Amino acid sequence: MGIRVDIDVMLAKRKMAVGELAERIGITPANLAVLKNGRAKAVRFTTLQSLCEVLGCQPGDLLVYEPDTAQAEAGQDTTPRYQGLICTDSTPRLSCAMITVAVNISPPMMSGSQCSASCHM
Repeated sequence: MGIRVDIDVMLAKRKMAVGELAERIGITPANLAVLKNGRAKAVRFTTLQSLCEVLGCQPGDLLVYEPDTAQAEAGQDTTPRYQGLICTDSTPRLSCAMITVAVNISPPMMSGSQCSASCHM
């Protein structure tokens, strides 16, 4: 399934209407409906921040990760991962770190001469 949005739960706890929430966070009721019904492809951090401020909650109270049931039933690891180069210094060719993000971050450091990141070209 992916990410589940639990805005309805927080609205019920706060006894707040969808229209009132939309007005207080500065988006249209239609856009809020797209978000709360799970049809949104992305959420701006400013919108997430406004939701948390108005509802008095944390992002984890609104967004819940649910692994794909077919993968989970097959015993496959469903932890989302990202791998890429992160520049650790603003000076080009000084240092970069290769990271893999899953449950933890383990960045082996590389010297500038070993780095072939496109951000330094």
